[in-house]
Amino acid sequence: MPELPEVEVVRRGLERWVTGRTVAEVQVLHPRAVRRHLAGGEDFAVRLQGHRVGAARRRGKYLWLPLEDTAASVLGHLGMSGQLLVQPETAPDEKHLRIRVRFDDALGTELRFVDQRTFGGLSLHDNAADGLPDVIAHIARDPLDPLFDDDAFCAALRLRRTTVKRALLDQSLISGVGNIYADEALWRARLHYDRPTATLTRPRATELLGHARDVMNAALAVGGTSFDSLYVNVNGESGYFERSLDAYGREDEPCRRCGTAMRRRPWMNRSSYFCPRCQRPPAPRSSR
Repeated sequence: MPELPEVEVVRRGLERWVTGRTVAEVQVLHPRAVRRHLAGGEDFAVRLQGHRVGAARRRGKYLWLPLEDTAASVLGHLGMSGQLLVQPETAPDEKHLRIRVRFDDALGTELRFVDQRTFGGLSLHDNAADGLPDVIAHIARDPLDPLFDDDAFCAALRLRRTTVKRALLDQSLISGVGNIYADEALWRARLHYDRPTATLTRPRATELLGHARDVMNAALAVGGTSFDSLYVNVNGESGYFERSLDAYGREDEPCRRCGTAMRRRPWMNRSSYFCPRCQRPPAPRSSR
């Protein structure tokens, strides 16, 4: 699934190429692409037509386009393979094109939602009081948000009765961190993914947050992490952070810090990658 850096790359592209344009026509080419818009594809297309698109916004992994003259926004969910592309109107249709948005200007480009696996989609939602689509109003701020409260996060993290990786992926505590960047931040912090959050000191919690922020900024600087040509920017270009990953996907490769072979363990229907020497597992809990 795309994480904060990949979604932020797309948001910046949309902000540059779509903001301020007025929707002339919407074509829904696959019903699953609008399944989260419960009124259906025809209603989605009609309700967007004639409205001016505001600046693209993001909260964690969630991306949306406000409609300037309404109290609603188009929420984009990329799923496992979704792409929002700004393409010339004359460009051939992509094989997995699901939604096309045309504009009423002479720029000659259109917005396309392409999704091979059809797990993603677009939907229209009313805005909450703070401008977020109401369905994501419960999502916490992310570490790159200027209003993110470091002190509140560290205090809440240490009070959670859970393990550290589970906490990092809890979108009600901190948003934008997924499996890849959680493993990267934990490797940098030398913390095992099953370390109980209650055992973290305040300095260690602060250090972990700093590593999460640093690794996502580093990924963002090179366009995010792209696998199998997925999670491209609006021009179809892939990110290159995969080449800089220290933990994720590096099973049996030497740890970049100590040389020990990296390990992978199944974890919540996913995988966790870690160094068994640098990130020692927590001591077994007493049965007493």
